[in-house]
Amino acid sequence: MMLESIDLMILGTGALVALSGAMLGTLLVLRGQAMSGDAISHAIVLGIVVAWMLTGARAGPIVVGGAALAGLVAVIGAQALSRSGLMGHDAAIGLVFPAMFALGVLLINLNARNLHLDIDTVLLGEIGFVWLHTVPVLGVELPVAGVTLAVVGAVNAVFLLMFWKEQKLAAFDPGLAAALGFRPQAMGMALLALTSATAVASFDAVGVVLFLAFLIVPAVTGRLIAGSVLGIMAIAVVSGVVSVGVGYGAAVRWDVSIGGSMALATGLGLALALALSPRSGVVAALIRARAIELEGLVATLLTHLAAHEGTEAQAEECTPEALVDHLGWSETRAGKVVLEALDRGVIHRAGAELELTEAGWALARAAAERIDRRLALTMAAKEAARDMAQDVARDTGRDTGRDTARGPHG
Repeated sequence: MMLESIDLMILGTGALVALSGAMLGTLLVLRGQAMSGDAISHAIVLGIVVAWMLTGARAGPIVVGGAALAGLVAVIGAQALSRSGLMGHDAAIGLVFPAMFALGVLLINLNARNLHLDIDTVLLGEIGFVWLHTVPVLGVELPVAGVTLAVVGAVNAVFLLMFWKEQKLAAFDPGLAAALGFRPQAMGMALLALTSATAVASFDAVGVVLFLAFLIVPAVTGRLIAGSVLGIMAIAVVSGVVSVGVGYGAAVRWDVSIGGSMALATGLGLALALALSPRSGVVAALIRARAIELEGLVATLLTHLAAHEGTEAQAEECTPEALVDHLGWSETRAGKVVLEALDRGVIHRAGAELELTEAGWALARAAAERIDRRLALTMAAKEAARDMAQDVARDTGRDTGRDTARGPHG
């Protein structure tokens, strides 16, 4: 059957890791608790080893419970140290997480050398072997890791559906959530507990370290692109699942670690988001920076023209050539700025000279006011004098026209 294909078992298990990681990772990233996922992924090693030493179990609810408890202990311990005032939050994280992870690795080396529980398994897992350990489900042999992840993923989905509003509010405004009785701390602890359970379920597939890539990287990718929580989560899910397929194809092509390739592939999506995201990508940032630069150059042009219009130096200064000779602009830059100002309708050509329009005078005053209020007042007075002269000229022309119409004996 197709479901019993080895390739499909591997891809399906990886997709389930990505799906659960994206759902929980989105909320962790939005709450600013991405490092809590790191704490859990490292601390569950100690929980798994201690559970095995106490009960002899290497799988099942006892191991899941022990690992989840160890993850919560790591997070709560770091928070307690931080609140004590003895050290900063980053220092508390740097103390608790490595200590629990190192203790777990040490116990593995001392007590589990003859078991299928070694450092490579803990760190990287081996998703390529999930098809060797299967369980019949409705007459179909499915990987145990995949079935476990499906159950955990379903629990995660139900939890989010039940407490979606509470989790969103706790992520953005925990104070308001507490005032409304939503208990943001309890919501946070429930989220961390589910993260611990998901990390344990992912243990056989990708290991505790590579699980972090599926938990955090797709969520960060989604946050760079989307503006809503649901949009971030949707992009995180798509990014994670696509990374599974790309990573598996690369691993088969170059005969390298499948889990490592999948985790590395999540970085490709992040790199694309960093480069091309319309909200915060590098390309968009460069476009905005160039637009801001052009805006500043147009303001400089308007200020220059306003300062010299109506003076003896107008014929020399209010020309495109003056921008090159006196402002030090290149001919390309001067031409680009002049064309931009003409397109905006803030200047117009008067023979060889450039003159401000009414809109140009308003923008020039605003630009000058940001720099020097006295200069802005001078510009306003100059514009008023120019308008008065134009009014007088119009009135004089109107009177002359009436006198001519009356004739010599009018």
